[in-house]
Amino acid sequence: MNEAHPPEETFVSHLIELRDRLLRAIIAVAVVFICLVPWANRIYDMLAAPLMAVLPAGMHMIATGVVTPFLVPIKVTMLVAFVLSLPYVLYQVWAFVAPGLYAHERRFALPLVFASTMLFLAGMAFCYFLVFRLAFGFIAKIKPESVQLAPDIEQYLSFVMTMFIAFGATFEVPVAVVLLARAGIVSVEKLREVRPYVIVGAFIVAAVVTPPDAISQIMLAVPICLLYEAGLFIARLIARPTAVPAADTEPTK
Repeated sequence: MNEAHPPEETFVSHLIELRDRLLRAIIAVAVVFICLVPWANRIYDMLAAPLMAVLPAGMHMIATGVVTPFLVPIKVTMLVAFVLSLPYVLYQVWAFVAPGLYAHERRFALPLVFASTMLFLAGMAFCYFLVFRLAFGFIAKIKPESVQLAPDIEQYLSFVMTMFIAFGATFEVPVAVVLLARAGIVSVEKLREVRPYVIVGAFIVAAVVTPPDAISQIMLAVPICLLYEAGLFIARLIARPTAVPAADTEPTK
């Protein structure tokens, strides 16, 4: 045992480093949030644009709570601040865990973190620019003539958050497939064999997490299937077992 660095001291130093990096990440998000607060209402208007585009002329969303018109734009601004700060937040996470990884793990983990972030953001963008417009347009067309669309802004925020998380998580399918194959948990051949079950599961998941309209469900299920195929393609390229060099069996110091 190294007397100069007892386990208790090492553990405490890790906790201190974790605290410092969490504080840096929180401060970064807070700074971006403070800078965006003056534009909170405009940011919410941008989020509501897909729905506002299908409302009749002169119609607006409603707020049933007393402080809802203030709180909801602030919540949206906090979300935007976190998304904009995400690269720095992930860097802090990476800087904390990287020293404990093997060299070959670091070479694989860094692209994985980057790809996961980009895919999640791509899922949110796909949902906002395409799914929302088609789904809201479909709902506006099939509603009874006696019904006037006037959604509550808090319920709208809850809906879009659910959809963003659903589509963001859906776009992580290639990462999950690559991880399973790379770790040797499931072979690429087995992943190909379960393809029919994945297709059925994609439509079941889409039916559960999306509104009860066919457009939203199809537009979630189809990307799941396509992204699963993309994950299989990448897994075939990198999942080949390779021997770890002897010099690479210990973490670098």
